[in-house]
Amino acid sequence: QVQLVESGGGLVQTGGSLSLACAASGRSFRYYDMGWYRQAPGKQRELVASIHSRNVTNYVDSVKVRFTISRDNAKNSVYLQMHSLKPEDTAVYYCAIHVVLLRARLSDVGYWGQGTQVTVSA
Repeated sequence: QVQLVESGGGLVQTGGSLSLACAASGRSFRYYDMGWYRQAPGKQRELVASIHSRNVTNYVDSVKVRFTISRDNAKNSVYLQMHSLKPEDTAVYYCAIHVVLLRARLSDVGYWGQGTQVTVSA
């Protein structure tokens, strides 16, 4: 069955960088929108960034310029490069596969990773 496994989370100082990776298995998602979500304690899960099969990207305003989403279809993977990290970025980050083509919203997610913790110290 489909599995998404995240890696790369950890503790970083304010202003630092961190790279997340998500490897999917079970089927190819090269034609699907992939994305990263995050959820802080007591907060709703929110879309951080998405990327469709032709590499068009979208970002939540708070991470634009600082974060970069990319994908490697040969590896069935999606990545999130995070720079200039802030304490507000602290959350569990989840990779996701959107089952509605050309649309990347929380309600469109069909597959979730288990999450990786990102903590940014002040």
